[in-house]
Amino acid sequence: GGVPPAIDLVLGATAGCLACFITNPLEVVKTRLQLQGELQAPGTYPRPYRGVLRAAVAVCRADGLWGLQKGLAAGLLYQGLMNGVRFYCYSHAEDAGWTGYPGGTVAAGAVAGAVGAIVGSPAYLVKTHLQAQTLSAMVVGHQHNHESISGAFKSIYQQHGVVGLWRGVTGAVPRVTVGSAVQLSTFASAKDWVCERQWFRKGSWAAVLAGGMVSSVAVAVAMTPFDVISTRLYNQPVDADGTGKLYRGFLDCILQISNKEGLLGLYKGIGAVYFRLGPHTVLSLFFWDKLRNM
Repeated sequence: GGVPPAIDLVLGATAGCLACFITNPLEVVKTRLQLQGELQAPGTYPRPYRGVLRAAVAVCRADGLWGLQKGLAAGLLYQGLMNGVRFYCYSHAEDAGWTGYPGGTVAAGAVAGAVGAIVGSPAYLVKTHLQAQTLSAMVVGHQHNHESISGAFKSIYQQHGVVGLWRGVTGAVPRVTVGSAVQLSTFASAKDWVCERQWFRKGSWAAVLAGGMVSSVAVAVAMTPFDVISTRLYNQPVDADGTGKLYRGFLDCILQISNKEGLLGLYKGIGAVYFRLGPHTVLSLFFWDKLRNM
């Protein structure tokens, strides 16, 4: 408290962007892992990407070191929009006293996250397209072949109008809602649990980091299936009228993946999701906390 919502918006956005710069390479790896073997039975397709580290090396080989920062501008735009809106809504909910009710923090976090996801969706769409693009030998998933971030926004808008920019948003809302709710409900208790074990001093950054890493396990398990669905819906090729060529929507996507790739197909890229979440959560909170105290 004590910080007006408008300032919170700026601080939240800045913190998210700083964290994004450090964790974007994991986003690139995650996108590739989640598109690999799309709608194919396990074991029937070549796997240019195996595990987080080897996938990162493969990206560097194909696209150079900067390949790991693909889609960074779109990622920063998304983080700025999403976190700004999220912290702003959450701050308002706090001021209105909603967070005082039982389950209030979780509900407020979930709603704030959902609103943020809707606002940031076009940036996430473009980010996914750009991160999936690579040399033909390493291709997984549909290639949209955008020249740049502005070119991507322009071509999607020209072909499919405003609606096209919000394609795949049905996957984004549950992804962020579930993530936000699980994260907010587990982070504080994980932090306390770590301190009760007397591993770290209460209020120390080590405790926050450990809390973040513990809570991230829960978030990764809850969120990865929604994350895979998001990536697939965002990246799929579409007809001239904007209809998806692979998936009709959220439920169709879940059914197709579990039928063709098995239930584990919904957990593709979970390693990258986890490794990104822990540091991202903690870095965002760390930067946000430091900025608020300035």
